[in-house]
Amino acid sequence: MTVKRKPPRRQPPAIRPSPDLLGSVGAELRRLRLGQGLSLQQVASRAGLSVGFVSQAERGLSPISIKALQDLGATLGKPIGWFFRDGSAEASGDEGDVVVRHQNRKRLEHPGLGITDYLLSPSLDGQLEVLLCEFAPGASSGEQPYTHAGEECGVVLQGRFELWVGERHFLLRQGDSFAFPSTTPHRYRNPGRSRALVVWAITPPSF
Repeated sequence: MTVKRKPPRRQPPAIRPSPDLLGSVGAELRRLRLGQGLSLQQVASRAGLSVGFVSQAERGLSPISIKALQDLGATLGKPIGWFFRDGSAEASGDEGDVVVRHQNRKRLEHPGLGITDYLLSPSLDGQLEVLLCEFAPGASSGEQPYTHAGEECGVVLQGRFELWVGERHFLLRQGDSFAFPSTTPHRYRNPGRSRALVVWAITPPSF
């Protein structure tokens, strides 16, 4: 009798860092550090990271998890939102405080993680931050959960989405939504083989 074996389960492709992207974020981290007269050792110690990791991050040689970028930003006095890039066109002066045109969206590409955040709200100056988050196959916020002040909620527009909140684990699909206090340790990833899209709202803005 021949026993048929199940074919091995395909794993989502690994996310590979973009040298240009890593370099842009790393260069900004280095600029902020030097501007404040801080050494690599001082920044690493205050952020709870190794000197080697901070050095590699600045040189664009290592992916930076969302928690690590959050810790580095906090150490340098900047929220993650500081790293948003301007859109490709200028917003019209009579609507830019209310409307965000598609081509004007600011974006934040998380180095080496396969995550791109597009800012849907006009700015981060108010009490609400709304993002369109795009996750490549296998993209993840990192293995280490993170926290911040406030609350957040979201809805999955496309694909599958894994969410860990505290000790709880959830698998969400298109149309599913979620909400939780941001003070609870959380992390997330796209376990699928195609991209996932999530609209995410946070109050007050943490990025």
